[in-house]
Amino acid sequence: MLERIQKILSARGICSRRKAEEYILAGLVKVNGSVAILGTKADPEVDTIEVDGKALQDRLEMLYYVMNKPVGVETTNVAGSPGNQGTGSGSSHSAASVRDLLPPDLQGKIFPVGRLDKDSSGLLLFTNDGVLAFRLTHPKFDHEKEYEVTLDRPIDGLACRKIEEGLFLGGNRTKPIKVKKMAPDRVRLVLTEGKNRQIRRMWQQVGYTVKELRRVRIMTLADDRLRSGACRALMDAEKLALLGSVGL
Repeated sequence: MLERIQKILSARGICSRRKAEEYILAGLVKVNGSVAILGTKADPEVDTIEVDGKALQDRLEMLYYVMNKPVGVETTNVAGSPGNQGTGSGSSHSAASVRDLLPPDLQGKIFPVGRLDKDSSGLLLFTNDGVLAFRLTHPKFDHEKEYEVTLDRPIDGLACRKIEEGLFLGGNRTKPIKVKKMAPDRVRLVLTEGKNRQIRRMWQQVGYTVKELRRVRIMTLADDRLRSGACRALMDAEKLALLGSVGL
């Protein structure tokens, strides 16, 4: 499929679209041996694309996976106890880190984007696409992540409004948050930032204790059928939707 060169380079994690335009204007990008210009299109599966003399096809293949992280597992790329082996089968009883849950051939090749604390569960994206990881984690981009939160008692409207409007954590006010009540003691929250243990600290500040915390969506990516501890590759449509949602 023909795409603009700058979109191809950003999707492959080579650089941002703006930086790709700079490379093109500097004459550093070639398609099938010819210097590209702004507006040049190519098919990365067919055409030979070079950036500063190096073929794009020689660069690292971009990988995108999603995991349903279980409670009790650390979000770290460090392996757990010796003998732990990632199986991708959904078994998490021996896993100390999310790396342990990855298939062995992916361990050390893909990395978690952001984190979920040990006591939380839900969707966790893995990739070797540094540009996507940056877009999803840097606070200036305001990308949505949605969580389902179960609290220790029924929730009153005043507490919800305080959470929605933002609270001071560590001297800084949190950004406005979307809150949707799902049950007397359960809500859905949509955040555009990710301060350390932010959700638990906010609810504690208004007098509640979080009993369960589960991430259910990362921008366009959601999967309520993925079993706990399992991971899978993103389908092409999911990958394109996610990259498009962050402007890549």
